[in-house]
Amino acid sequence: MENIGRHDSGERGFTLWFTGLSGAGKTTVAEIVERELRERERRVEVLDGDIVRTNLSKGLGFSREDRNVNVLRIGFVANLLTRNGVGVIVSAISPFKEARDQVRRRIVDFVEVFVDAPLEVCAERDVKGLYAKAYSGEIAQFTGVSDPYEAPNAPDLVLKTAEESPEESARKVIEKLEYFGYLWPREVQDTEYNWSSR
Repeated sequence: MENIGRHDSGERGFTLWFTGLSGAGKTTVAEIVERELRERERRVEVLDGDIVRTNLSKGLGFSREDRNVNVLRIGFVANLLTRNGVGVIVSAISPFKEARDQVRRRIVDFVEVFVDAPLEVCAERDVKGLYAKAYSGEIAQFTGVSDPYEAPNAPDLVLKTAEESPEESARKVIEKLEYFGYLWPREVQDTEYNWSSR
C-alpha cells in the first residue's frame, strides 16, 4: 500500500488544479508547467476545461448543477490518474466552491491554484470576444459577468497574473510542487540521475 500514487522514480502522483476566470491565464501557465514537468521526465496528463467539455462532458449546459457535474467528472478522472502516480494538470474555471471542495476531499494529493486576475484584465485579454458578447447579452450564464465566480478561501497558491509574467507564475507553481514533495528540485534530480547512470 505504501507505493500507491508513486512514480517509478519515487515521486508521488498529484492533481494540480488551476481555477480562475476565463482569460485569467490558467491554460497559459499550465502549458509552461507541463513543459517543465515533461523535461524532468514526469508522467503528466492535462485535463483542460474546454477539451473535457468536448469529450467527457458533451451535452452538459452551464447551469450551476451542470457546471458542478463537469468539475466532478474531471475530478474523477484526475483521481484515477493521481492514484497511479501521474501528475495531473487541470485547467478549468470551476466557478463553484462546493464542487472544488468535493474534489479536494476525494483526491489526497491535491494542489489548488487560484489564478487571480481582475475581471477587466481578463476581458482585455479575450481574443475570442466572449466577454463582449456576455456584456451585450449574446451569451448567457457567463462566469464573472452574468454568473458568479466563487474564489477559493484558502488555495495552496495564488497567482497574480496581471502583475507577473506567465513564466514567473509557472516558476511559483514548480516551487510549490517541490515544496510539497511532488517534484524533486532539479539539482537533486540531476544528482540522482548521475549516480544511477554510473
